This record gives sequence, structure tokens and C-alpha cells, in this order.
Amino acid sequence: MMKKELTVAAVQMTSSDQLADNLTAVEYWVNQAVSEGAKLVVLPENFALMAKHSGQLLSIAETLGEGAIQSFLSELSKKTACWIVAGSLPISSPVQDKVYATCLVYNAKGERQAYYHKMHLFDVDIADGKKRYRESETFLAGDCPVVVNTPFGKMGLSICYDLRFPELYRELLRQGAEFMVAPSAFTELTGQAHWSLLCRARAVENSCYMIAANQGGQHNNGRSTFGHSMIVGPWGDVLSSLDIDNGIALATFKKSELNKVRTSLPAIQHRRL
Repeated sequence: MMKKELTVAAVQMTSSDQLADNLTAVEYWVNQAVSEGAKLVVLPENFALMAKHSGQLLSIAETLGEGAIQSFLSELSKKTACWIVAGSLPISSPVQDKVYATCLVYNAKGERQAYYHKMHLFDVDIADGKKRYRESETFLAGDCPVVVNTPFGKMGLSICYDLRFPELYRELLRQGAEFMVAPSAFTELTGQAHWSLLCRARAVENSCYMIAANQGGQHNNGRSTFGHSMIVGPWGDVLSSLDIDNGIALATFKKSELNKVRTSLPAIQHRRL
């Protein structure tokens, strides 16, 4: 069951192709969020590296449970006594030259509590500067929805493009999720059209809280991401949000508000399919 109150933060970054610089930024923003009362911090997708090419991404891939980046995250969560949802990291897969895009969850003692391999891969052609995106050329799709038991309540995991697939969030709800996370690197073009709409819709249709931490700005690999990280309440209200600059969105979840929405408008109990 969710605690009466929980202060959470979404970190917004403009990650580069320099791993050390990105991890320095992560440490700074996590410490900043904790200093403002956050007990759980969500990092964006690709927080560690916005690679210029697939070879660079594969070069930092780690085996699950091993590696310098995972050690860094474990130590940071332990040092700050804060839960960290580490957006996505390339984790080795059984397929040669392909990795999983994996969200890792660490508790306040630095222990890994869960991991989730991104299920939906971004293979699209859109009218922006990059035009063609083919995540499936580098990534292997996961196949297992994940809900994590935390001291704050049950947390459902997702990553970026997953936001367009409501059936995933229904499954997270079925498994008891009270709040969900969506670390992302939404493109500027798709973000302008759909980011807020999707984040709020997933929260409203499942009567849950949503923490959506996004990349934002012009990256040195040529990509432009939308930013506007947000934290959404179960009524669809935006509790906290950012513009395009790096920073943290901070909000407090209230169990009473979750109960109020789920009791007064019990749509999730009225499902027919």
C-alpha cells in the first residue's frame, strides 16, 4: 500500500556522448532532489549516454548486475538514502551486437530491486532532422511487464515509446501499480504533439500517479529532445513540470488523493473487456 505521502523527483537532462560528464550531472541532480526532500528520483532514458553511433552505445553495455555504471548507481542511491529509477542503460543480451534498453531500480540501501527491458522499440520515420529511427537495429525488445514493491507503494515501469501502448499500463494496473514511471527521450517533434497528452492519459485511464522524466534540448549527436518532464496526478492534473532546461520536477504523492479518485470515479472497476 502507498504511504500517506511520498515526495518524488523527475530529472531532466541533455545527455551527451561523454559518459563521465553525464554521470557527474546525474550525481548533481540526484543530490539536489534529495536536498529538496525527494525519496525517489527518476532519471531519463539514455541518462548515461546519447550515443553518436551504435558502436559507441555497445561499448558501454554492461552485464546485468556488473559494471561501473551500475556500481555508480548503487553507491549513489546508498549515499543519498534515496530510491533511484535509472531511466535506461544498455544491458547485454543473448544476441550478438544487440542490447536491452533496461530500466534499473535501486533502493535506499543501494540494492537493485528490479529491472525492466523496454518492450516497444522506436522504429519510425518522422519529419524531423534525423527522419529515421530504428531502435531494433541495436536493441532487443523485452517481453515482461514489471511492477516493483517499494516502501511507498507498487510502482509500474515503462520506457519512452511504451507510452503509446495503453495495454502495457493496463497490465501494470492489473498487477497493482499505484504509480508509474516513464523515463524518456521523446523527440522534439513527437513531444510537441503527444508528450503531455500521453503522460496525462496513462495517468487518468489507470487512476494513478505518473513520473515522466524526459531528455531535453539539442544533443551533440544531432538529436533534439522535447524536455517538459512532468509529474501527473491520478486526476490528470500536472503537479510539476519543466520547460526545456535541465532541472528537476518535484511533487508529493498523497495516498488520500489516490483513494479519492479511485473511489469517487471508479472507472477501473467498471471495465468490461
